[in-house]
Amino acid sequence: MSIADPGKAIEILLVEDNPGDVRLMLETLKDYKLLNHVSVVKDGVEAMAFVQRTGVYANAPSPDLILLDLNLPRKNGREVLTEIKADAKLRFIPVIVLTTSFAEQDIINSYSLHANCYITKPVDLDQFTKVILAIEEFWFTIVRLPPK
Repeated sequence: MSIADPGKAIEILLVEDNPGDVRLMLETLKDYKLLNHVSVVKDGVEAMAFVQRTGVYANAPSPDLILLDLNLPRKNGREVLTEIKADAKLRFIPVIVLTTSFAEQDIINSYSLHANCYITKPVDLDQFTKVILAIEEFWFTIVRLPPK
């Protein structure tokens, strides 16, 4: 199964606490004109409530893809990644770590926790747009995933 089933909106969960990065991401995704729906949460506690559909997120859509920052308040991205990949109902959701960290240990730890990929956010606007478009091209048209 490809994420991009014709006529079905792609559900993306963006876990990001930087409002500027959120705005840039949403604008880039909108400009590319793929059929998608982006939900945004600003910390790890909200991310887990969203994917587990608890509290105010009881009716949240099940994400097809998670874009996860590592450096989050309340519960960091490593903790979120650990919990998602340990949960049999959630572990097949692709998690892309999208962070400012170039630290080798962060890369190693993310893959050890079963991140599907690790991308360092470019600071240049054009490069950032290219990265987001590459994520969409790869994950939404090329990759085949197990059914939900």
